[in-house]
Amino acid sequence: MLSEIYIENLAVIQKAIIPIGGNLNVFTGETGAGKSILINGINAVLGQRITKDIVRTGAEKAIITALFKNIPKSAKDKLDEFGISYEDDEIAVSREIFADGGSVARINGRTSTVAVLKELGEVLINIHGQHDNQILLSPEKHLEILDKFGGLEGMLADYRDSFKRLQEIAKKINKLSANEAEKAQKIEMLSYKIEEIGALEIDEEQDALVEEEFLAAENSDRISKALAFSRLLIEGDENTSGTVEQIENAIGELSPYSEMLPKVSQIISRLENAKIELEDIAGEIYSLGDKIDLDAERFDYLSRRREELIKIKKKYGPELKDVINAYQAAVEELQGLQNSSVEIEELKKEKKVLLDEVTEKAKKLSKARENAAKTFIEQVASELSFLDMPNVKLEVAHQKGKLTLNGMDGIEFLISANLGEPPKPISKIASGGELSRIMLALKNVIADKDDIPTLIFDEIDTGVSGRAAQKIGIKLAQIAKIRQVLCVTHLAQIAAMADNHLLIEKNAIDGRTVTNVTKLDFEGRKREIARIMGGDNISQLMLQSAEQMLKSRDDMEILHK
Repeated sequence: MLSEIYIENLAVIQKAIIPIGGNLNVFTGETGAGKSILINGINAVLGQRITKDIVRTGAEKAIITALFKNIPKSAKDKLDEFGISYEDDEIAVSREIFADGGSVARINGRTSTVAVLKELGEVLINIHGQHDNQILLSPEKHLEILDKFGGLEGMLADYRDSFKRLQEIAKKINKLSANEAEKAQKIEMLSYKIEEIGALEIDEEQDALVEEEFLAAENSDRISKALAFSRLLIEGDENTSGTVEQIENAIGELSPYSEMLPKVSQIISRLENAKIELEDIAGEIYSLGDKIDLDAERFDYLSRRREELIKIKKKYGPELKDVINAYQAAVEELQGLQNSSVEIEELKKEKKVLLDEVTEKAKKLSKARENAAKTFIEQVASELSFLDMPNVKLEVAHQKGKLTLNGMDGIEFLISANLGEPPKPISKIASGGELSRIMLALKNVIADKDDIPTLIFDEIDTGVSGRAAQKIGIKLAQIAKIRQVLCVTHLAQIAAMADNHLLIEKNAIDGRTVTNVTKLDFEGRKREIARIMGGDNISQLMLQSAEQMLKSRDDMEILHK
């Protein structure tokens, strides 16, 4: 729970240390004294948005620090999640707002983010302000209230997990099924490409030789003559001596002098090597000449194959390896498209199973809400009766429709303000005072449904007075038995029920407005309650009335239990 608030340079509050008690804490003071500033300060340490205008004029920054003791398990879990250490179940949360617009958040002295501050604040304090009455005017919030009352958050979370999986599968199916006509056209195109290239049964290594063999075949006559003449030049014939014979003659001429001149011996050796090489070349020329002599059938095949390869390379090339790559890519893409159809069918089966599961969970959740609504109506009716609204009847309009993230239910609270009148939406019936009391009734019936230790009511008494105000005070005191309650009020009946009464008052010091927060003792409370009842001109009768209210506080609470 909240045990202390330190505020420095926040609007008209120059410096204040505000002790907070464990049960019902009431803040009172004249209009404009700074009660709303206090709430703004608490909002700041809860990570809510706040503007630089709230920094006291002339100050560099405003500082708000809140000390929490006996923090709940949910808060400890958050701290563990964020890796923030704590001792003795205590934490200090602070926020510095700079005049230039920046801000710094800290938890136990460790710099944090406003987002973390907000998450932590949500499990430490629940604030109900005048604007929160709008929750009652928004039917979309009514389902959330009912689920909280019925303790159905776990069931709803389980349903939402299944529903989100159903949504994801539906999105996958839609994505895979999109542009079916385009996909069919793509399949047709890929199938044609695969058939066109595949029919050629391309062998990159063998087909690379087709051009070479074709050119050789096309020029076989000229090549044969060139090969024959080259062989003649090397080997000669019966009429002509060839190069080999000429080399033999040269060797014969030089041999007698090989012993006289070592160089001649070396030349003879080289000539003999040249002769061997030329004889080998002549053999290869002979062998190649035999291969050049192709038959007409082979030449026709080479011509057709060459034309096919030129055509396919022009379309998918430029090289044969590019054609083969295009074929493999088309096969893979076609397989992917065909597999997507199989995947769609599998996903549809999975969707059907999951839809049945989600529908069943939605039905169970709907039934649980129906049961919760009955108890909810009974308890709220009891609370409203206590708050001097015995003729106001609350009904829960429960409509079932299509599956959504929140289930299959539409929930709206309807009220009948007077006997015999049909129930209507709250927004068309309730006045400001009625809204405040209805909201208080709701807060009370769900007060024990979570472990948020602190509830703050900012002028919950708007639009009420007299006996109704007294009942609100008693009800706040009852809530304060199980939760720490902070209440900003302008009604004496509520102030009299406080366990801890703090006065917010504004004074002028050295030409500057300064707001102070003071914990009141019995005499101080008596004067403040008398002031609330009659203004600044406090009479002895008002003081006596105030004293009587304070002394009868416990009796009133016991009487109305």
